Amino acid sequence: MILSKKRLAHIVFESDDWASKTFDIILLFMIFGSIFVAILDSVASLRAQYGETFLILEWLFTILFTIEYLLRVWLSRKPSGYIFSFFGMVDLLAILPTYLSFFIVDSQLLTVVRALRLLRVIRILKLGRYVAEAEYLTKSLRGSSHKILLFIGFVVAIVLIMGTFMFLIEGPEHGFTSIPVGMYWAIVTLTTVGFGDIYPVTPLGQFVSSLIMLLGYAIIAVPTGIVSSEMASQKRKDEKSLGENSCPKCRFSPVHLTDNYCKNCGEKLF
Repeated sequence: MILSKKRLAHIVFESDDWASKTFDIILLFMIFGSIFVAILDSVASLRAQYGETFLILEWLFTILFTIEYLLRVWLSRKPSGYIFSFFGMVDLLAILPTYLSFFIVDSQLLTVVRALRLLRVIRILKLGRYVAEAEYLTKSLRGSSHKILLFIGFVVAIVLIMGTFMFLIEGPEHGFTSIPVGMYWAIVTLTTVGFGDIYPVTPLGQFVSSLIMLLGYAIIAVPTGIVSSEMASQKRKDEKSLGENSCPKCRFSPVHLTDNYCKNCGEKLF
């Protein structure tokens, strides 16, 4: 039986019946398989023994993913909308590395980007509330973007000033050969990573280093506070927009002012 374009589009893009769920589950196994092959191919001993098999499997997966990608483009009501969407770009990046291997050595190992395609499991398993939480987090990050950018600008200024100071204090003889090197050291110290490849020797340099370390602990907490505050603010906005006719937990509607508990989830109301 030949499937109509509408039915085929439903199978490919939806996940609400046996055929569409089967298609998505097969796709997920293919993604897992291709990632597993790429990981094994990076092991020198396995590559030497099974390199040809890995190559055949990789091209098999790539051809299948290419067919799937072209099928999605063809079945889309607006092909450009799919191509430039998040999943469209991920699907394209999933097949490009193998084709680039003709021009760039070992670029096929980048096929691990296919792990991003596992995000489709959210749709397959109908994890709708997780999607809602992701949107909530996205709104919070978007709302705090100006504060975060201002904070990043402040950190960059500190890094520049401290890097310059260390260049002047320690100098090339102690490894601080330029201001960019001093800035690199300031970033490593401020983030409390501390690689130890460059470190101050003079007492004044060590004193400045101690100040940056202490400042680093204070700075790390700032972005968390900004985002947490915005998340709380966003939650208050969402609860206000829901009004008194929806359950604040499961969004069930309608609920009445006389109801003590939600009829859907049992959450205590008002």
